[in-house]
Amino acid sequence: MIYLVLGVVLFAAGHMLKRLAPGIRHDLATTLGVEPSKGVVALVMMAGLVLMILGYLWADFIPVYTPMPGAGHLNNTLMLIALFVTGIGMAGGRLSARMRHPMLWGTILFAFAHLLVNGDLASIILFGGLGLWALVQIRLINQHEGPWERPMPGNALRDGKLALAVLFLYVVITGIHWLFGHNPFLGTYG
Repeated sequence: MIYLVLGVVLFAAGHMLKRLAPGIRHDLATTLGVEPSKGVVALVMMAGLVLMILGYLWADFIPVYTPMPGAGHLNNTLMLIALFVTGIGMAGGRLSARMRHPMLWGTILFAFAHLLVNGDLASIILFGGLGLWALVQIRLINQHEGPWERPMPGNALRDGKLALAVLFLYVVITGIHWLFGHNPFLGTYG
């Protein structure tokens, strides 16, 4: 479980370093140069991601709560929405002018959806940690940047392309779950 906790901490710390410890970022940039310092931070986040994945796979199953029967269907719907919301900012369509921090809100939906169907300690650490990180990150960005200046809406066709890309990605993700022995369409887990 220590790898999982360390992974969540490294992943979150790497993302929040700029706002929580700007002096460290500045010192790194001064010592190594701007681009190499970004590389160091990216390596920290990548190490966190690897440790989260391995830590979760290696963690003992320690039940904390029993998910609601049938919550898998709600999870699947929320995951489709989470993938779409996550991509809004990158797509640059009409919806990009309607939502601030779409990637972080998508992460929160992702975390919530997974906590609906996973009641073990490792899942609470992983998904709860990611959801909490996203909430804190939104707060830090809002404090640092102030009020949001909405961008000009993009082309609605980009939102349509995003929807198609999300459907493709959803199929890939459910396939990966099947490869690891988890049928995401059971409706009830346990």
